[in-house]
Amino acid sequence: MNIKILTPEYVVFEGEVDSVLLPGKNGEFHIMKNHAGIVSSLVGGKVKLFAQSVGEAYAKNLTKEGENSQDSIFSYIIKSGVVEFNNNKGIILCE
Repeated sequence: MNIKILTPEYVVFEGEVDSVLLPGKNGEFHIMKNHAGIVSSLVGGKVKLFAQSVGEAYAKNLTKEGENSQDSIFSYIIKSGVVEFNNNKGIILCE
């Protein structure tokens, strides 16, 4: 699935991921491939991307976590935002 993370200043990430874990108003929620369409507000916390790798252009914006896990996890800290996900494409607008 394709995820794009945007701030008013720049594109944080754009690419293919296996899933994404987001900080929602009522707690974290996980969006996986073929998830139903959703629009949700986000609160301060970490956006975690589960992916094999991220492009070099975006690596400087993300922190790699979970060195011992099978999947690579890349995170980005946000203050607030909104996510829209539909047809295996998601866009996260955040600050």
